[in-house]
Amino acid sequence: MNNQQFKEIGQRLSELREIREMTQEEVSSRLGMSLEEYSAYENGEKDFSISFMYNVAKIFEVDVFNILSGHSPNLTDCSVVRAGHEFYVKREGSYDYKHLAYTFKNKKAEPFFVEINPGEGEDKVLSHEGQEFDFVLSGSMRLTIGNMVYDLNKGDSVYFNSKIPHGLKAIGDKPLKFIAVVIK
Repeated sequence: MNNQQFKEIGQRLSELREIREMTQEEVSSRLGMSLEEYSAYENGEKDFSISFMYNVAKIFEVDVFNILSGHSPNLTDCSVVRAGHEFYVKREGSYDYKHLAYTFKNKKAEPFFVEINPGEGEDKVLSHEGQEFDFVLSGSMRLTIGNMVYDLNKGDSVYFNSKIPHGLKAIGDKPLKFIAVVIK
């Protein structure tokens, strides 16, 4: 994502907050972060994680896709996403996401294809409601969940309580590619 995309998403966050008649203090408190940190998101000054987007979408009672794209897709009971037509989110210096079911209505899970360059990933741990399942397609990841650290390779998977603070990094010299399913 570039700075312009950060600003557009920040504007949508601000608008959603105002629609919900909430203050920045209320939202930041519900997210468990400082007012300064949340304000930086709304001002388009801070890159976001999927955990942040998932948590803020839950507070505003919208789909993550609405915040990322600025519009609502035509939601259906069956979502077929053809290769090359995924909703693509590129972040600076970290994850690249492809949302794999952005048109499905009343989702109980958010499936993503995630790609991370070697040595990149989250330095800080994050948490969000629900559960998460990750399946490594190629490369290797170092996953921290609470006090535990796991190295996962091609074919490995993990399912965990995503309320527990967690973060991951691509390790080795190959890009990490995996399927992440965030379950509400």
